[in-house]
Amino acid sequence: MKILLIHTHYQLQGGEDAVVEQELEFLKQHHDVEILRFQNLSIWKGALQFLVSIWNIGAAKKVKSKIREFQPDVVHVHNWHFAMGPLVFRVINRLGIPLVHTVHNYRLLCPSAILLNEGKLFTKSLKDPFPWSAVRNKVYRSSAVQTFWLAFVVWFHKKIGTWQKIDGYVCLTPFAVGLFQQSTFGVSKEQFTVKPNFTNVVEISDPIKREEHFLFIGRLSEEKGIQVLINAFKELPFLLRIAGDGPLKEQVLNAVKQSPNISYLGNINNDEVTEELRKTQALIFPSVCFETFGLVNIEAFATHTPVLASNIGAPQSLIKDGYNGFLFEPGDVANLKKVVAKFDALSIIEKEQMGTNAFESYQSKYSPASQHRYFDSVYSKALKK
Repeated sequence: MKILLIHTHYQLQGGEDAVVEQELEFLKQHHDVEILRFQNLSIWKGALQFLVSIWNIGAAKKVKSKIREFQPDVVHVHNWHFAMGPLVFRVINRLGIPLVHTVHNYRLLCPSAILLNEGKLFTKSLKDPFPWSAVRNKVYRSSAVQTFWLAFVVWFHKKIGTWQKIDGYVCLTPFAVGLFQQSTFGVSKEQFTVKPNFTNVVEISDPIKREEHFLFIGRLSEEKGIQVLINAFKELPFLLRIAGDGPLKEQVLNAVKQSPNISYLGNINNDEVTEELRKTQALIFPSVCFETFGLVNIEAFATHTPVLASNIGAPQSLIKDGYNGFLFEPGDVANLKKVVAKFDALSIIEKEQMGTNAFESYQSKYSPASQHRYFDSVYSKALKK
């Protein structure tokens, strides 16, 4: 099968970019695959891209030219915001090529993209015909003007039927599909397919001995629940290692100074992530927003590491409480402390069994070998439609 991937890269590489590269390499092993890339720019060039994203003729011509050159059987679009814009969906549909779109966030439902504002869940946009509440709250880049324009771009293309021209939407979890069905987006459930992300793991013959600490890996930001995590471990006797970077780095460094049981590893690379996951008792994922997935969770599973996660968003689909980890109430310091203590109180055999269950979850759902059936389902569904 000939597959054309299309993706807009963010100014700073994030999880979506990493997933696209991973899927590109995987699909190349089984299909004839090419990728067309767009790049979000900064300052005035970025502002111009953002402004014309509502009807980007230049991007549409670039896509049309690539399709005529490559002649794909199916086109798979990842991020369209903002250098590319939604017009490309109409162009692909008009050319009669089956079209799939992976939804990596909730931007189609709310300009915030993560349904969070000022540290609290923000779901008003799900039911509003136009997200005026989001505009008033400046949920995109703390700007009412930019929030309005992004909202208008999505709303305008909703009104002219652009989003209906996509043959198949790919969500990472059933939870995300549910949010779309609760909203006013207007696309039927039949157009959605669940295909989780995946990760590679390198097997080692001699596993690293587990140490006594817990681990957080991720962006040091409000929506990731880093404040909740710090406040919990300030009152716990257990060791915590934190890895990552972000706007709340100073808070982490202050916590390290005040609490000898908390240490900061800095921003670590992929190999170091794997090593840290192999050594820790459990990964803690304290997000307070509706995560669309959380790749680090399945990276933990791949290393036989249980996950203690907030019972919100994607973790509800990934973590089976008491089987491959534990769930706790999002934003609840007391409940997080209770769950950490509960895990620590498990016997060595019980912890090892939970790690084994985590690895089984990885093998059955989130390993490269498991992806064939997902991609086959996504593309065959689009081709039939």
